[in-house]
Amino acid sequence: MSGSFVVLEGIDGSGTTTQASLLNSWLVEQGVPSRLTREPSDGPIGSLIRLILKGRIAGSPSSQPFDPRAVALLFAADRLDHIDTVIAPEVRHGTCVISDRYVASSLAYQSVDVDAEWVKSINLMARQPDLTIFLRVGAEAALERITKRQGLHRDLYETLIVQKKVAERYEALLADGAMANAKVLDGTKPVAELALEIRRVVAEQVLEVKRLSL
Repeated sequence: MSGSFVVLEGIDGSGTTTQASLLNSWLVEQGVPSRLTREPSDGPIGSLIRLILKGRIAGSPSSQPFDPRAVALLFAADRLDHIDTVIAPEVRHGTCVISDRYVASSLAYQSVDVDAEWVKSINLMARQPDLTIFLRVGAEAALERITKRQGLHRDLYETLIVQKKVAERYEALLADGAMANAKVLDGTKPVAELALEIRRVVAEQVLEVKRLSL
């Protein structure tokens, strides 16, 4: 029996990591085979991307930052490896794969500095999610969450200016229907309330099981 592929999307601080983890735990409790993953992935390319985003790798001997086009290509390469080694095999074996971020993140984030159509073109080979849950949170509120969580230790994208641009890109993707099988939820709701709403959406739209214990 084939599994399913669910993605959580949103700007930094929207709660995708927390909600992906809660969803995975709930599915396990329900006896549904589940695999929690993320992008950048934990593979070799994803690990490199995380170091770049934290500013721990210089882009050249002169310590210039990485060209954003190169970063976009790394994200696309990591995604194909992620699909081949984790997502596709798990779905084939009947697992519900939950990914904290996926293609929409590249389309929203990388297109801030790189041509959006080009970013789209290098991700054309990526598998489509069965469901994308977008957690809508304002940039100011999201950045406040980030500051409370980690102080001034932020990655390259975690500034108010960038997050506002990313939020606008996400909304444009939604308006254009470019976010695959998207369901928009209010990410400002209390964690437990939002988790319950996500469970209902996943149970009804992906698992097609309405009698799970919510």
